Amino acid sequence: MDLDSLIRYFQQNPTVVVFLVLALWLFGQWNRPSPQSQSQSQSTPTPKTPTKQPTPTTTTITPLPDFNWETTEPLQFRPFKPKYHLSMALTTTTLSDLIPIDKTYKQRLALRASLLSQHPSVVVGVTPAGEQPGTIVHSAVTELYEFVVGTYLPTRYPSMFVLEDTPSPSSSLSSPRPKTTKSLYNKTTTHGIPTTLTGPSRSALETLGTFVDEDFLVLLPESAIGTNPQTQKGETGTEGDGEGEKYTLEAYTTFFPAGFDTREKLGKRLSTIHAPVPRYKEKLEKSMDRFFARMEVGRVVQRVNWSVTTGTELFAAFGGVHGNEKREEGVMGVGMEGGELTFMRCERQLLHRLPRTKALVFSFHTYTYPIRQIKEEGLGEEMAIAIDGLKEGNVPEIHRYKRGPVWGEAVKAFLRS
Repeated sequence: MDLDSLIRYFQQNPTVVVFLVLALWLFGQWNRPSPQSQSQSQSTPTPKTPTKQPTPTTTTITPLPDFNWETTEPLQFRPFKPKYHLSMALTTTTLSDLIPIDKTYKQRLALRASLLSQHPSVVVGVTPAGEQPGTIVHSAVTELYEFVVGTYLPTRYPSMFVLEDTPSPSSSLSSPRPKTTKSLYNKTTTHGIPTTLTGPSRSALETLGTFVDEDFLVLLPESAIGTNPQTQKGETGTEGDGEGEKYTLEAYTTFFPAGFDTREKLGKRLSTIHAPVPRYKEKLEKSMDRFFARMEVGRVVQRVNWSVTTGTELFAAFGGVHGNEKREEGVMGVGMEGGELTFMRCERQLLHRLPRTKALVFSFHTYTYPIRQIKEEGLGEEMAIAIDGLKEGNVPEIHRYKRGPVWGEAVKAFLRS
């Protein structure tokens, strides 16, 4: 039917037109929203799909493209205060500062290799349960190793460390596309190491401990030990196990221990590890346990401690840093030895949580500064006051713990001379 015929039809049958208009009006009224529904839609906005918050990342590392380790001086810390108060004394930092490198790097790596040969079980350790793959401890060591080697070092120090592709041992050279694996090449030592871990935990720790000048303690909550890492709460994103959760030391590299044998700390709780520290249980135990349980992935904190030693040795596993009430020690005479034979020893400690296994990692970098240097900087009186302040804070016993009766008077006399 063409348009002219349709028009003639409507002219001859006006009733059809009326019914058609009425039907269209009723259809419009039926589908028109009611005033009540209109007011509800105006007062109650349509719920939006929640925006997924970005997960904190621990791989945000600021590169140092022009870094020259040979001209970089060691970091300088002067953390002494007029009165010593036992506290956590934490400050916030970033993961970029995880591993400092300076002009002592190559010399210290040589020392680490020597210590590994002389004292292998003292400088590197892992609990028996965590030695082999399939355990949460092995997974935590693997995560730390692969982050440091595969991500941190080549990102932070690209002038020193380069990622390379190396032929896989199982790859055939005649294959048109031979398999390769990633390795990290150290331009300073001209050595390379694999970026992935396939062997036991101890091998990874030995490699890590002689590749970087940093010590590591790996801690896990007691509830995680002996369980499959794939079933940990951390795998589903739940962090923290409550204030009552206790952390234990499950693996370590401590080439420069400050007056303790780390073998005796392995597998022990934080409270047991710190038992020799005067009033630790009273002043710090609960707050440290709570802080460790609540530590979030992506947060990095640091602290710096100090003590005075009567020698330059970085390896001090068998004493020389802390006092022992059961052992009498000779007192240093006031004279030149107060400045020539004594050093301020500082540990810069960083704490962060690994994102996959949720293990906590303490990293330690040890520095020693001649007492003579402190005096030459014009800080002699300030440090002398701090030495007396060891007995005037909230834990006066810390003076004996730091062997103050042995070196205190001699060092103060030199600083004030």
